[in-house]
Amino acid sequence: MEETYLLNVEGVKKKILHGGQGELPKFQDGSKITFHFQTLKDNFERTVIDDSREAGIPMEIIVGKMFKMEIWETLLSSMRAGEVAEFWCDAIHTGMYALVSKGMRRIAEGRDPLEGQKHRCGMGNMFDYHSTGYDDLDELQRTPQPLIFIMELFRVEEPSAYKRDTWAMSKEEKLAAVPVLHSEGNRLVLRKEFRQAAAKYQEAVICLRNLQAKEKPWEDGWLKLESLVTPLVLNYCQCQLELGEYYEVLEHTTELLQKHKDNAKAYFKRAKAHAAVWNEREAREDFLRVADLDPAMAAAVKKELKQLGERMRKKHGREKPACRASCCHGLLSGLQEFPDEEEGLSLHSQHPSCRMDLSNLAGRG
Repeated sequence: MEETYLLNVEGVKKKILHGGQGELPKFQDGSKITFHFQTLKDNFERTVIDDSREAGIPMEIIVGKMFKMEIWETLLSSMRAGEVAEFWCDAIHTGMYALVSKGMRRIAEGRDPLEGQKHRCGMGNMFDYHSTGYDDLDELQRTPQPLIFIMELFRVEEPSAYKRDTWAMSKEEKLAAVPVLHSEGNRLVLRKEFRQAAAKYQEAVICLRNLQAKEKPWEDGWLKLESLVTPLVLNYCQCQLELGEYYEVLEHTTELLQKHKDNAKAYFKRAKAHAAVWNEREAREDFLRVADLDPAMAAAVKKELKQLGERMRKKHGREKPACRASCCHGLLSGLQEFPDEEEGLSLHSQHPSCRMDLSNLAGRG
């Protein structure tokens, strides 16, 4: 093993555990670095705090995107592909590790890494919360200390060599991506590939929501972005209607209408979702609201109300004979000398007219 000090970096020591191959990669803004890491305490036991191999997938960071552990870019930029190195870092470089680790753990658990955070810098968030939710990270937050990072560098990709995730894009890149994604979604709709189209619309919405998070709500910049979000959400909901994801539609249209109370198209899509899950009263209210807001949609509303009425009559027509049969069965059971009450209860509880109709519940994607 070779021990060296990184040039011009105070409070860092490096040991090369396994040499890499070739020349040092070219690290530039936007390059994607893929690596495995292990974090250990600088104690006698070398207690393991985190190990990316346990999650089963390597870590990725984008150079120049203000990753909270800035020292990691410095460490990785000293490595060759295939190299394994151990870095000792003083506490001046590890103060943010608890927050970084918290986010990575939440992602591994399938949770939102930003859940509960306010829109402010990482240090502000650290002061806001007494607990990270993990005892070992709480200790690191209370007592900043040196840490050891063992890293294995897999590859470094130039910005043009991979498709960037939304979070890795600049403001200009996100704004440029939105109309492209919108157009791709529309093209997929024409081909009736609704699931793929919904994914395009959703990605475009995420781009815009990320930009909105940096604007003050209801001011000009925020409103301009919101005007782009609304048609994308409506297109997404139309795809979900086609896919039978009615409760997804109810959720997103209701959220949209909380901000835009006079959006006739949102009411129309929500009405269709209500109708699909047998919410007759809610569907009628929304359809009538559409006709009131946009007289040009009156013909479409009339058609939908007619179809709703026909569906409800058929549903009630199917239920009435079944209810009569159930009632007759109950009367006959009551005439038996020793009625089997448990069996009678079971038959009654299984009847569709005596419980919530779940036949149209669509699974959440």
